[in-house]
This record gives sequence, C-alpha cells and structure tokens, in this order.
Amino acid sequence: MIKLDELVEEHGVVGAQVAVLHNGEIVDMAAGVLNNVTGEKVTTDSIFQIGSITKIWTATLVQELVNEGLLDLDRPVRDVLPEFKLADEQAARIITPRQLLTHTAGFEGDLFHDTGNGDDMLEKYVERMADARQQVPPGELYTYCNSGFTLLGRIVEVLRGKPFRVVLRERLIERLGLRTAAASHAEYAAQTCATGHPGKEPKPADKLMAEGDTPAGTVLAMSARDLLEFVRMHLGTSEFDAMRELQVVPPDFGHGGKQGLGWALHDYADGVSGMGHTGSTLGFRAYLRVVPGAGLAIAVLTNGGEALPLVRAVYEQVLGDLADITLPGLPTPPMMPVPVDVERVVGVYRSTGLEAHITEGDGGRVTLRYVALDPDWKSFVDEDEHEFTGLRDDALIAVEEEDGYHAVVVLCGRDEQDRVKWLHWGRAAVRV
Repeated sequence: MIKLDELVEEHGVVGAQVAVLHNGEIVDMAAGVLNNVTGEKVTTDSIFQIGSITKIWTATLVQELVNEGLLDLDRPVRDVLPEFKLADEQAARIITPRQLLTHTAGFEGDLFHDTGNGDDMLEKYVERMADARQQVPPGELYTYCNSGFTLLGRIVEVLRGKPFRVVLRERLIERLGLRTAAASHAEYAAQTCATGHPGKEPKPADKLMAEGDTPAGTVLAMSARDLLEFVRMHLGTSEFDAMRELQVVPPDFGHGGKQGLGWALHDYADGVSGMGHTGSTLGFRAYLRVVPGAGLAIAVLTNGGEALPLVRAVYEQVLGDLADITLPGLPTPPMMPVPVDVERVVGVYRSTGLEAHITEGDGGRVTLRYVALDPDWKSFVDEDEHEFTGLRDDALIAVEEEDGYHAVVVLCGRDEQDRVKWLHWGRAAVRV
C-alpha cells in the first residue's frame, strides 16, 4: 500500500494525487494541500494541470484524423495550413506532421505567445510563428518542441472545423465521461483546483500560463483518476497502436527513452516495454507511466516541492508489486569522470528564451549557468551556477543532485572549428 501522506511529508511536496490502473480497475488517493497558504486539503476529485501529458491527448486527436483518412503524417503541414510560415522558408515548406509529433521539426520550441483565449487563439499563435528560427534542419535531431504541438492543434481545428478545445472536449472529455477535466482556464471555476507552487521554497503561483499553447500543455487539468480513464481507452482499442511505434531515438540522457507519435517509449528488463510522458507547468509536475503488457498504468500529479523522489518511490513500489518490474536507475557522476575536452565545450549556446553559458571550472570540470533572455522566462530558469563533470565522451553530468536527479546534457555535432555545436538537455541549444 502506498503511504502517500508519508511520502508527501518526507519529500516536501505541497500536494499530490496518485492513481493506479491495473487489470481494468482504478484505485486513487490524495495527500497534502491545494495551496500552502490556505491549507485546503487535496482530494481525489481535485484537479491538477497535467502539462505536457496534454501532448498525448493532442496526438490522439491527430491519430483520429489519420485513421479517418483526413491527414497524411508525411505530407507537408502546408497541405492543411498554407499560411504556415517560419523564418526559414525552405524548412516551413517541407516540415510534416510526423516531425511535429516526434519533436524533429527543428524550429524554436518554447514560444509561449499570449494570444488571448478566444476561438482564434491558435490561429493567432501560428501567425506569430513566422519569425521562429530554425535551430536544427528538419528531421536531423530530436529537440523538444512545444510550438510544434500547438501547430498540430491548429491542424486539428482546421480539419474538424471547430476550435481545438471544443474538439478536445467533444471527442475525448465527453466521450470518456470525465467528470473533472477542464479544457480552458474558465472551466477551472467549476472544479476544486490545485494551485501551482514554483521554486525551491514553494510559494503559490500568481499567474497561469498563456492559453494559446493549450495543445502543448498550458491548460488541460484533471484528476489522476480521469487521466487514467484516458489511458484505459488507449489500452482497450487498437485504434491508437501506431502511436506506440518507435519513430526516433533521442540523444542519450542516461535514463533510456525513445519517441513514438506523442508517446515517450520506455524499455524495462526482460523485454518489457511501455510508454508514458511527463508534464511541467508553473508549479505543477505530472507523471504518467503505462505498461500495456501488464495492464498497468500509474499517474502522479503534484503541485510543488521535490516531486521526482516521491514519484520514483511510487513507481518502484507499484511496478514491483504489480508487474515484478524493476525501475531503471538514474545516472550518477562516475567515480572516475570522463575527461572533459574543455576547449571544445566552453562557450555560449542559445535556445528559445534562454542561453546556456559553459565556462572552465576546477579539477577538469566545467560550470554551466542558464540565463533567461526574457523576463517571462525568469520563473522557469534556474540561473545559479552548477558544476558538471564528464559522464561520457559526448555527455556531461551535474555534480550535485537536484530534485532527486543529476542533470545530464549531451554534446551534439561539431562546428567548423571542431567545437561542440549543440548543447542538448531535451532542447538543442546552438552555439553562438
């Protein structure tokens, strides 16, 4: 039995829900508070933002279009959205929905444009993508791209002839009979809603993220139980099996993981495979793991504090007890660090909204500091300096653990001076 109250207390998590689907039955629980100022308790009916787990919902709506013959994943996006533009016209002309679903389109991925909350918010968002820079040629490298999923949302609404959130509600929320799911900020008022608590010393967030990025994950909120009702649908039909097929192998961050159509794919020992996703918004962290062969799924929703150690404790217990699966370990700094080729690594790398500054450190280490390029990014970027050492010839690992994890960055490509071209932590930042 999961002792969620104890885990919340032990790891300093503000509030949490856990739901487990096993052999068709869902069991859920809750602990902690919705807001650490008001002290209102979390219940199993409270709603939490699920962040980028929303991408699986968007991908599901896209797969329905494919199944109905309304969309070809390998034709250019412009077949559906002739107005789609990027700073690189050649890239915009050839990018496909499959590349959007697999994070291989290569353009700036974290364009959190505030385009209001009207029915035209995605149309306006796509218009504002016209200046988005191409960081990697289309199809060349996995680099996480929120903007690509917002573009997919626009494809959904054009082909369905309705606003995305209406399609989301009609085809998934209402179809599944979900009681708690909210597809817009306005719908939060009808629910008991958790507040996000960002920061190392969690305090209630004073704002919500822009609705214009809804298909990527800035809005959709629900209970852990309702999230697993959505998963139950995926496990109960072959309609969406194509979404689980391997598409891309991302850079190796030391914890496995491959990419399907929307789903992240996981491998366990003895040939067991599964899928899942994580989500992060302002003060919320959401986690989902599914093992179809065991008829098992686990959802953990949190609203502040060090969530990852709690989540791993839940995963380890549930996967072990119900499926005899051992959760793979996370990477740690090696006893004998791989030498860092400092001359090739040091420099400034730019991604959407931030820069990564790498300087030479002591004892063969380097120092990494992220710098927000926009005031709106201050809430998301830890600008403290962190020491990194060599994990592999092509990867660095943080010396100190944070939120239960030693961060890994991968060194990709070479420029004309034989220096590292891209610094990769899920997003590819290009040397400037």
